[in-house]
Amino acid sequence: MHAETGKAQEQPGAVRNGVDRRALIAGGGAVLAAGVGAGVVVLGRGRPAASSPPPPSVPALAFHGARQAGVTAPQQPATLLLALDLAPAATSDGRAALRSLLGELTRVLAEAVGGASADPRLQGGEPAQLSSLVGVGPGLAARLGLNVPPALADLPAFPGDRLDPARGGGDLVVQLCAADRWPLTVVAELLATAARSAGATVRWTQPGFLPRTPAGTTPRNLFGYKDGTANPDATEAKQWVWGPPGPHEHGTVLVYRRIRMDTAAFAALPEDRRDLAMGRRLADGAPLTGTAEHDDPDIYAKNPDGSYVIPNSAHVRLSSPRLDSGARMLRRGYSYDDGPDDRGLLFCAFVRDPEQFTRVQNRLAAKDALNPFLVHTASAVAYVMPGAREGGVLGEGLWA
Repeated sequence: MHAETGKAQEQPGAVRNGVDRRALIAGGGAVLAAGVGAGVVVLGRGRPAASSPPPPSVPALAFHGARQAGVTAPQQPATLLLALDLAPAATSDGRAALRSLLGELTRVLAEAVGGASADPRLQGGEPAQLSSLVGVGPGLAARLGLNVPPALADLPAFPGDRLDPARGGGDLVVQLCAADRWPLTVVAELLATAARSAGATVRWTQPGFLPRTPAGTTPRNLFGYKDGTANPDATEAKQWVWGPPGPHEHGTVLVYRRIRMDTAAFAALPEDRRDLAMGRRLADGAPLTGTAEHDDPDIYAKNPDGSYVIPNSAHVRLSSPRLDSGARMLRRGYSYDDGPDDRGLLFCAFVRDPEQFTRVQNRLAAKDALNPFLVHTASAVAYVMPGAREGGVLGEGLWA
């Protein structure tokens, strides 16, 4: 989870839904329905009302660019993560297999994202707003001597972890996001076929979703709280999310955690206790020390009795950048539901150095008030490579 007036003026002579208000007044305000299939006629004018214009078409997201769109594009309502494993091979053969696989993944993703896939299941529908990212796991990078950030490494074990190896890790991690689940399923199938042709296998898959949320607002997790409020701005992301100047400048590191949530037990707590555990108010997402969602939580503010307004064990306090030299993670989490006893959060954070996550998670594992309601069941780390240029292939900088 890791949380951190006037009235509109009407234009003179405005026409709404094809009906002129002055014509309605002139006609006594009556409207005649002239039979099945006939247009609505405005009395006093005798002309059909104009039909509503079709909604504007939403352009497809770009696949090619300096950074992979799965990190930079607006967060879509549906996601599907999958991990791939390459067959064990000598370093030279492994590098050749990885080159071939990345070429196939680039081709499939570029066609699907750009709306040019030959698969009929991806044609003729509404724009999918598909985006993707591909990342290299630390194990594969070490085996093949790939050019990845020196800090890329698997996470250490944390107290309370119950990780299922079959649900985490992987030589490559792919995340697909779209407006709905349909294109994700189809594209994942195409990727799996391409992977098999290059000698790779699918290790695990995990779907996720977001609630219906107005554009520009923070989605809620299955505990009901807004999740992703304190994301970094562009200046902060340049320092804490994206790589330093050089070959990794437009890359980042994905930290993935599958976190099962006991939603029923948490919901049984009184709302004020839930707010104290979170450090934010359920109703509006504001920190306990503020009045609006995006107010900066003051983790040092105290009550008259000397206790902290945001308690020592509150999730917001323990994950605060103030305790970590200002370091921030770009969080793009999703909920998941794999059955009545297995639902929760797909924590997806992007950082320059996975140690940023480790420092926060060590604090949370020690005394987070949410711990009785959370279990981490899967984990993965991957270097999300810079994007592919037009005519290029993902991973061109891995061989330097």
